[in-house]
Amino acid sequence: MGGMIMSFEFFLRLVGMIAFGIIGWQVGFILGGSQPSSLPYIIVLSLAGAALGLLVTPYFTTRPFRAIRRAIRQMPAHQLTAGVIGLVVGLIIAALLALPLSLLPAPFGQILPFVGAVVFGYLGVAVMVMRQADLFALFESRFSGFEGGGHGAGRSMVLLDTSAIIDGRIADISRTGFITGVITVPRFVLAELQHIADSPDPLRRNRGRRGLEMLNKLQKDSVVPIRITDMDVEGTREVDDKLILLAKKYHCPIITNDYNLNRVAELQGVTVLNINELANAVKSVILPGETMQVHIIQEGKEVDQGVGYLDDGTMVVVENGKYYINQTITVMVTKVLQTAAGRMLFATPQVNG
Repeated sequence: MGGMIMSFEFFLRLVGMIAFGIIGWQVGFILGGSQPSSLPYIIVLSLAGAALGLLVTPYFTTRPFRAIRRAIRQMPAHQLTAGVIGLVVGLIIAALLALPLSLLPAPFGQILPFVGAVVFGYLGVAVMVMRQADLFALFESRFSGFEGGGHGAGRSMVLLDTSAIIDGRIADISRTGFITGVITVPRFVLAELQHIADSPDPLRRNRGRRGLEMLNKLQKDSVVPIRITDMDVEGTREVDDKLILLAKKYHCPIITNDYNLNRVAELQGVTVLNINELANAVKSVILPGETMQVHIIQEGKEVDQGVGYLDDGTMVVVENGKYYINQTITVMVTKVLQTAAGRMLFATPQVNG
């Protein structure tokens, strides 16, 4: 494909060289006349035109075409649809105004219809792209009442970070239906995941392979659509920076477990869905005075302490629990401590009778 484009570009260069050479010859002929003394002048202008055509032809033929194609490929489908609809509406308005504008005296009658087409076409595209979310939501809400369900109404995009894929819990969360947007994985996130999976470090390699397995599981089991997109951001190579810029551009949240990405995104006004924060939020409420069964597995940091864990990973520090290691005992909660690393419970063994 690349060779075909290069050969086509070379063909256009030759065509441009011939066309500009002819233009240079015509200009030299007009300026110098048909006198024999003006022949060197005509030849110089023809060669200069041919050289200019050879150099500049791609910049107004293939280069703009490739730039437009690249922009369209990176543009989300809903934004492209909004732009096309806006262009059509703007041109229809311009066509309705063309007839009365053409009746104006010259030169306004010849110029204003074209100017109106350009202005209304631009306004139609700009308005639809800027207000696409509101307009699409309005149409969806109107039609959902007649179609009895409105599946997918108001569904937006949610960006998925590498850390959330490797973590794996996103696959279970997606099956519950709590995430209503289209889970979107940019191609550069997938490339980072593949790079981690190919790492010579065994630990990183295992994490990368786990992430690829989780992504495959997510595509099979998720109740919401999973989309791998070619959207990218020019001018930066960092995955976190690209995710933040995409989230700001398309006004969508990021699902992540990365603490640094979480803080940087929040500082820039980007909504972050942190799986760790979700896990802490849905933990069962435990108050001092409640009793529970805990399996003591190790000694604590302080004297005579024992440590156990609940099913959700909450650490339970038991006073005098050292004497019950490898046993399951009933304890009474005395204190609940919420830290940045999670929740911690302090308890004492429950004395029977």
